[in-house]
Amino acid sequence: MIELTYLLVTDTYATVRPVIDRLRRQTMPAAIEIVLVAPTRESILDLFAHQSEFGALILLEHPIADLGAARAVGIAAASAPTVFIGETHSYPHPDLVALLLAARARGYACAAPGMGNANPRTARSWAGFLSDYGRWSATLPAGEIPHFPIYNAAFDRSALLALGDRLGPALSHGDELQLRLEGAGHRTYFEPAARLDHVNVAPTGHWVYERFLSGLLIAHHRSLRWALPRRLFYALCSPAIPIVLILRVIPGVRAVLRHQSVPAGTIPLIFLGFFIKGFGEFLGYLGWPAQAAEASMQEYEVHKLAYAGPGKGA
Repeated sequence: MIELTYLLVTDTYATVRPVIDRLRRQTMPAAIEIVLVAPTRESILDLFAHQSEFGALILLEHPIADLGAARAVGIAAASAPTVFIGETHSYPHPDLVALLLAARARGYACAAPGMGNANPRTARSWAGFLSDYGRWSATLPAGEIPHFPIYNAAFDRSALLALGDRLGPALSHGDELQLRLEGAGHRTYFEPAARLDHVNVAPTGHWVYERFLSGLLIAHHRSLRWALPRRLFYALCSPAIPIVLILRVIPGVRAVLRHQSVPAGTIPLIFLGFFIKGFGEFLGYLGWPAQAAEASMQEYEVHKLAYAGPGKGA
């Protein structure tokens, strides 16, 4: 019986093969349906070499320039009641699926795994990891939490489909998915024992640019549904954005530091990254063009392993 769909958007099978290799090691592979979305079906046909190892395989041909739209297509095609929105650079531990299904069985619409750093050798990688996923560090305790990551989490498929034509935009950058599921009364459970290791951008120039793009695209996608006065208000308040972001990640950072050391310079880089991200948001609220930013972020998201620096996670 298929219980969970593991959704991945990729350009080719080679890009996503490290993730598939780890899914083959899951404790309950027969309960997993793999859905791959790629620009051409031929580029992912190699997945069928593992057809007997999973409950089902679905290959979809769809443009991936808009990752949110591509993921929405994959969710619509899925058959399992739970959908895990994976990434090409996030690697599940063997019991991830079993533990997240157990969390979902408690009545939660979302189950978030405990995140680890897949390329932990540099301070920039740690700063990016703790900034983006510190709130879901595997070193934090299990329990109900107020927020979930848009990607790298398991969702009730029916709750996602209830968003209708807003599903694609909600799966892009910003907080629309969080606000809509929260508004519908859905809750999230954090299961740190369900481990997922995430690869992070490490080279200096790419690290700075990715931090900037993240803020710019969050503001851009919010601006698409916000009136001009609200956008201007947030632009004026943007100097406070780094402070808000830092307060959010403090518990996760403390939890990680209690369990292990991180490279020198990690903490200052977290602060720097949030200031860069805040500047990106400021420009986004003022209407800075986002087309080139979308293309650059898509490159990072699909091929992040190429920007991981030393100690790559694959």
